[in-house]
Amino acid sequence: MSSQQQMLLGIDAGGTFTDFVLVRLEPTVSVSVHKTLSTPDAPERAILNGIKAMGLESHLNDGSLQLIHGSTVATNAVLEGKLARTAFITNHGFADMLQLARQTRPELYALETPAVPPPVPPELCLETGGRVAADGTVVLPLTQIELDELLAKIEALAPDAIAINLLFSFLDDSFERRIESAIKAQSGECFVSRSSTVLPEYKEYERGIATWLNAALGPVISGYLGVLQHELGSTSLQVMQSSGETMSASMAAQSAVNLLLSGPAGGLTAIAYLAQQVGKSKFLSFDMGGTSTDVALLDGKIRTSSESSISNYPIAVPMVDMETIGAGGGSIAYVDTGGMLQVGPRSAGADPGPACYDCGGLDATVSDANLVLGRLQSDSALAGDLHLSLERAEASIEPLARRIGLSVEETALGIIDIANEHMAKAIRLISVNKGHDPKDFILASFGGAGGLHVCALADAMAMKNALVPIHGGVLSALGMVVADQGRQFSKTLSLDAQQIDEKSLEEQFVQLEQVGMEQLALEGLHASVLVSKRSADLRYKGQSYTLNIDWHALAGALDVFEQLHRQRYGYSHDAPIELLTIRINLATEKTPFALPQLIPESHCNNIRHCKVYGEAEQAKLLARADLYPGESIEGPAIITEYSATTFVATNWSVAVDGFGNLELQKQS
Repeated sequence: MSSQQQMLLGIDAGGTFTDFVLVRLEPTVSVSVHKTLSTPDAPERAILNGIKAMGLESHLNDGSLQLIHGSTVATNAVLEGKLARTAFITNHGFADMLQLARQTRPELYALETPAVPPPVPPELCLETGGRVAADGTVVLPLTQIELDELLAKIEALAPDAIAINLLFSFLDDSFERRIESAIKAQSGECFVSRSSTVLPEYKEYERGIATWLNAALGPVISGYLGVLQHELGSTSLQVMQSSGETMSASMAAQSAVNLLLSGPAGGLTAIAYLAQQVGKSKFLSFDMGGTSTDVALLDGKIRTSSESSISNYPIAVPMVDMETIGAGGGSIAYVDTGGMLQVGPRSAGADPGPACYDCGGLDATVSDANLVLGRLQSDSALAGDLHLSLERAEASIEPLARRIGLSVEETALGIIDIANEHMAKAIRLISVNKGHDPKDFILASFGGAGGLHVCALADAMAMKNALVPIHGGVLSALGMVVADQGRQFSKTLSLDAQQIDEKSLEEQFVQLEQVGMEQLALEGLHASVLVSKRSADLRYKGQSYTLNIDWHALAGALDVFEQLHRQRYGYSHDAPIELLTIRINLATEKTPFALPQLIPESHCNNIRHCKVYGEAEQAKLLARADLYPGESIEGPAIITEYSATTFVATNWSVAVDGFGNLELQKQS
């Protein structure tokens, strides 16, 4: 950030709302928030609307404002199949690589599975020479005749983007580079992506999918970011990556596959930042928005994974280790053909939204159920000047209630219980299934709808402590502001750990760091401001999957690998260990600003009461702004604020820490 930039604006463009967090650094640190309805047809419009509503238009060109943006544009394009027409280039005999995939069945015991169309139509899959063997030697050269034939086919097909994925290109990328140069010389406007840049790692199918997605998303992302940057003028624009670091908008346009978890990564980054502020390290993060819920585990630091997936596609680029499910405030409830009540994954989205928004939506959603139960108040202030309609919410649930023979309130409670179970299942996947006891963690709940479900989920996981952070309704946008700028780089080596030459391995790490620093220099980041963190993917010989281990020295890394393997899978054995891939995380390490602390005042006397279905006594109703440190409230209680609502159940209490975070505790 330059000396001129005195304001940081984090923007999280979600499926229902676009969230803004503005941090003013001078004369003292202050934080303000804003929400506006998303505009899925043109996401930049919601961003510009929010900037105007916050009175920041005059700062767009004077150098005092920096934007850090997390977006669902890439994710939505994949989920909706709105991708550029892409040609896929590989070696002779491998044109059907993406169609064959891994031959894994989505349902193990299903006798029949529906045919899935290949990611790239056969007519767009092209073969050529330039094949490298597993030891790096050349099996087939790339002749000029073959290259000319390839260029002629591309010219005839006229694709919008091209993905180049030759075998073992991570060992020798000269053939991929030659093809890329020839294509750009012939058609400079076509978006070209090559695997040796996108993902220089083994597993040709996963590398192929990553390269294809990067190419197919490239025109979509570069077009969107180009329009946004044009509207923003000279204002600095950074984009959040799936791994939790930010990159320049110009680089993001070339690295679209790295943006697939852009928004959710911001939420986890914010939790890591708050963990430092409050002096705690073990959190289960639970981010519930209007369309989806993201859960992750934080044990001292953010963990990334190269084994994620989106829409049945493996995403092997680094992403925060997170589970995402289609359960949010806008998730639609319905009765299936067997007469069972179901919730999600289909969502009402921003348009028309839940029925209670009174914007034309007719389907019952989780938000409608919370309103009917009294946990969400009809006079709650929402973004876009929305006002909740209890009448519309009840009308949307009433047909479901008739079909299953329950009252509207009982049906609403059923909707909430089902949604909670979906989310509890996701929390188990990232905690219990990986050898962690949820009772050792604090449940950090955020997102516009998270606070309404936090106590129920903590009870489901037998957890005694929960936290609803300050600015929890827009926390992912805060994460954009506090994120470091940087990238992750990798290279597959495939070494027998017992025979590793540590000096040679050190040289490989140094070379990878140099490559990374050269690329980051293009974004204006000098090597002197970058911090390098090393890690390696290890596995027992014969295994398909790896565990990522922080790398300091060989002996220590092998011990950590075996300990983590026992924790994750319950055993370790005497098989040889392989070092498959080395990784470098190069990033700036910001000196984070401290959130302003609350000034203790007198106890809140502005407490009303309201009826909540299922609670024996009336719930206390108060504004979050009226709570101050040292004050504790017994549940049931409803705490309202501009961007979210928190429901404190019976047998839970809530207090406020010095930063304004709500600390919830289970009463024995």
